[in-house]
Amino acid sequence: MTRAIIIGAPRSGSGKTSVTIGILRALARRGLKVRGAKSGPDYIDPGFHTAATGLSGVNLDSWAMPPALLNALAGDATEDADFIFLESAMGLFDGIPAAPGRTGSAADLARLYGLPVLLVLDVSGQSTTAAAVAKGFATYDPDVRMAGVVLNRLGSERHRRLCGDAIEAIGLPVVGAILRDPSLNLPERHLGLVQAGEYENLMVHLDRLADMVERSLDLDAIMALAAPFAPASGSFDDALPPPGQRIALAEDAAFTFLYPHVAAHWRKAGAEIVAFSPLADEAPGENCDVCWLPGGYPELHAGRLAAAAKFRAGIEAFSATRPVHGECGGFMVLGEALEDALGETHRMLGLLGHSTSFAKRKMNLGYREARLRADCPLGTQGALIRGHEFHYAQMIATGSDEPLADLADGQGNPLGASGYRRGHVSGTFFHAIARGE
Repeated sequence: MTRAIIIGAPRSGSGKTSVTIGILRALARRGLKVRGAKSGPDYIDPGFHTAATGLSGVNLDSWAMPPALLNALAGDATEDADFIFLESAMGLFDGIPAAPGRTGSAADLARLYGLPVLLVLDVSGQSTTAAAVAKGFATYDPDVRMAGVVLNRLGSERHRRLCGDAIEAIGLPVVGAILRDPSLNLPERHLGLVQAGEYENLMVHLDRLADMVERSLDLDAIMALAAPFAPASGSFDDALPPPGQRIALAEDAAFTFLYPHVAAHWRKAGAEIVAFSPLADEAPGENCDVCWLPGGYPELHAGRLAAAAKFRAGIEAFSATRPVHGECGGFMVLGEALEDALGETHRMLGLLGHSTSFAKRKMNLGYREARLRADCPLGTQGALIRGHEFHYAQMIATGSDEPLADLADGQGNPLGASGYRRGHVSGTFFHAIARGE
């Protein structure tokens, strides 16, 4: 029987990602089959989970995924794992106002699956007050059980005693105490952590986190806190279907943001994914029947993309007869031009008429629900797609292409037309996660 525990915190930046990765790597080094999962729409952390364990990470999103799909993905995750460590996005209870159990928070998953929570507290700048925070978490929702606490960013052994004794006095076990060590911090950029695939010495860093966990946490106690994880039977009916039989997928440092569950389902449904690298000036394979440009960081590589003549010619020829779809960064590359952070404008593919700017930044963040106005690789006309938007780029020219979808936020408030389509080409700023109900 697979056992699981949720790793939560009061907010982003508390250190739960480093703790999660360190635990995953430490237990994998012991020879255990351990898998990482992530609540909510995060496409970066699952890459670290995969690297640390050798088992693919998975997103579990109570808002974007219908319950049957959520159960199906959770069930698949248990098939070859002894333990699952489910990392919370943001704060444990953070989601959006929605129907009970559909807020997108990790707390939804704790209630649904009866999973205990390991609470990571950044106690820098406080001492016994940490017990008040822990007690608030322990009593806020009787259906979400705090099983133990990890103290993070301690300044000294005295600091540990003050915080730890106060927390244990309210009945919560302290199963870890981590001293401040900035060298263990994972590098970040504007959309989150620098991705796992960009490290030259990734495993060295993961092993350092595992060493820290071995020193600082009681791993045997944490494993004992985990609970049996047996999701109800589910269905993949609402998973995004493969957009084609052979999918040309852009995959390099500029194009990286494809949810693991999306690619896994495409393969499970019998499709073949054929990767190519625009940064290496490669074109989509001629034997493919659809091309997908995922999100990523094209704004950091705009000059190289603009100079990739074979990529440009190849995708222009491809799009004359077959579908091409771009999400977020991929959508930016499909447009006429991209202005980088320094204000330099680079010519993009011009398969759609819009232009974007990373010099004029504004954060766009939130769940999205889209009703498709036309058939495209996301689905058929009229289909409802749930997803997420997170980018700093802004549209600086809209062009004259037809809109792709009517967009609403996570609470159903209309946001207007979104995305564009022209011939076989389509694109949106939002990332699709699953079909809506």
